[in-house]
Amino acid sequence: MAVTVGEAAAVVGAVAAADAEAAVTDRVGLGWRPELAAGILANLDRIDVVEVVADDYFEAGARDLRALRTLAAQVPVVLHGVSLGLASTSAVAEKRLDGMARVVNAVEPEFWSGHLAFVRAGGVEIGHLAAPPRNAALIEATARNVTRAAAIVGAAPRLENIATLIDPPGSDLDEPAWIAGILRETRGELLLDLHNLHANCVNFGLDPLDFLRRLPRTALSAVHLAGGKWIASKSGERRLLDNHLHEVPQPVFDLLAEVAAYAPRPLTVILERDGNYPPIETLLRELDAARSAIAAGRTRQAAELEAA
Repeated sequence: MAVTVGEAAAVVGAVAAADAEAAVTDRVGLGWRPELAAGILANLDRIDVVEVVADDYFEAGARDLRALRTLAAQVPVVLHGVSLGLASTSAVAEKRLDGMARVVNAVEPEFWSGHLAFVRAGGVEIGHLAAPPRNAALIEATARNVTRAAAIVGAAPRLENIATLIDPPGSDLDEPAWIAGILRETRGELLLDLHNLHANCVNFGLDPLDFLRRLPRTALSAVHLAGGKWIASKSGERRLLDNHLHEVPQPVFDLLAEVAAYAPRPLTVILERDGNYPPIETLLRELDAARSAIAAGRTRQAAELEAA
């Protein structure tokens, strides 16, 4: 991915700004799951950061919150929200934002995040992350929800792209244009889920590198990695399903190298696994593969900046 002179100047400026932040380098870690707890705690020397699903603690008692604070004292912790529904014309339920604020205040994570999805319609919980229409009205509605969330929680969320098996009806923007519009409107940061990007590009015939290049590079600061599987409809049409139950495929690691070559800011990369848990050593090898991909991308970035 070649860097123009103008882009190089922008990247150099962003790198200088990043250097002025707290001394943080690229980091790679795991999503906290009870089934992985023992393996994570036994291997903190190989895990830079842990991501905790905040919703699991919205109504937690003092004992569980103390345990979470103890974890945060041992390893950097970030929080991830899964039930807010930020990309919606409906306001996020205040109870859920209060729950997020409670956990954020208790743990003091480095950041928190939520999905560019809706999870309810007409007062009915739909039980999964759904892609809303990609249009200007949803950009404005998402910005309202993000602004309100930031006011209640005390910090703005990093926003995550989602996977979808259908092209959302009512859309007049493609996905990268819609995400970029939200980031401009909110002045927010992106948690780029690379398997979601990969799956959507495969399923809808998009170019993943073009998708990446159309996202504002200085908004890229966090990444999710995961795996999925192929599924088939009754008609025999195949779709790539993001389910977090399989190892990260090589195209996703290749995309991580591209992100590291493109993004000037330090990256926090989280491997998500939600079931079919392998031995912890298998997950640690995936973390090492992620580090290798990041290193390759950073080497390319440095060479392109020097050449420019």
